[in-house]
Amino acid sequence: MSNAPAPVSQALDINYAMLYVDNPPASASFYAGLLGRQPIEVSPTFALFAMASGLMFGLWSKHSVEPKASGAIGGAEIAIKVASSVAVRATHADWVTRGLTIAQAPTAMDFGTTFVALDPDGHRLRVFATAD
Repeated sequence: MSNAPAPVSQALDINYAMLYVDNPPASASFYAGLLGRQPIEVSPTFALFAMASGLMFGLWSKHSVEPKASGAIGGAEIAIKVASSVAVRATHADWVTRGLTIAQAPTAMDFGTTFVALDPDGHRLRVFATAD
């Protein structure tokens, strides 16, 4: 008799992404400015954005998430694909003007052009365009 798990009856899809943040309303305001869209839900402990791709992007209070989260902030990143290396550089210039901390200036890498900024909680935000 096998102890293998039963097969999943359908393919699973990732449709929500969550970041644990210090202040969800403040983070929602930050992301509304960057994303050019308003959250569909905001409370003292949670905020939610509906992305055009269908992804739901949540900001959950690190003080109230259950079970308690552990681990270092910045160990993962949110990636935003743009149309070209010109768009990467334009987004970088805009985010510098907004005062974001830049962890990596625009750089040519083997997959294309990219830069990395940090949100107010230290989460990594990578903007990239694949090689032209």
